[in-house]
Amino acid sequence: MADESGVRLQKVLAQAGLGSRRACENLIVEGRVRIDGRRVTELGTRVDPTTAVIHVDGERVPTAPGHIILAVNKPRGMLTTMHDDRGRACVGDLVAERTERLFHVGRLDADTEGLLLLTNDGDLAQHLAHPSHGVPKTYVATVPGPVPRDVGRRLKSGVDLDDGPARVDEFSVVQSLPGRALVELTLREGRNRIVRRLLDAVDHPVESLVRTRIGPIRLGQMRPGSTRVIEGPELRSLYTAAGL
Repeated sequence: MADESGVRLQKVLAQAGLGSRRACENLIVEGRVRIDGRRVTELGTRVDPTTAVIHVDGERVPTAPGHIILAVNKPRGMLTTMHDDRGRACVGDLVAERTERLFHVGRLDADTEGLLLLTNDGDLAQHLAHPSHGVPKTYVATVPGPVPRDVGRRLKSGVDLDDGPARVDEFSVVQSLPGRALVELTLREGRNRIVRRLLDAVDHPVESLVRTRIGPIRLGQMRPGSTRVIEGPELRSLYTAAGL
């Protein structure tokens, strides 16, 4: 609900990157804004940005101050932990200069590189990790080649693993090379080493593995070990994908 002691809604929207205050006023009077599920059209509306759940055109607008989400390109050989007592390289080393208390969303095993999210928003992390929200994740793997056409069909139909069946949503051969191939697969599973186990099960063990996408967030041209702040439309898409 609106909070009469809070901040004017158009100011909150503008600070969240929805445009100028005038543009945000137009969003309100056009009926495109909802607060806690209720459509709002009054320009005098005030909200508490730390607690209000705001959507514009059905897309979540994160407004809580202090929350941050980082995309990280985790190098191969680096541990997915914020601190290692044995002094081994870990993702916490990549953000050691930041003052926020960050934690990783899910994990990548040491031999897997690519996209990892760090945040201090516990609700977002929980929603991204929970299987009920089914946030898709995309990987590119190098495997022995050639890859028969039925491999994709088998993976999409489902493969029995030691902890139950698993399947992929999408599978394609990106490139065929002498003796090996690059394959891309998208799945909503989050079990430990699930991609490696799936490809092992269809007799194409992983030689190298990179995660390239989590929901709407893409690895793109990020260098190994680099980080970037997720903000603007990309941030709003991530919250929406997480079901917030």
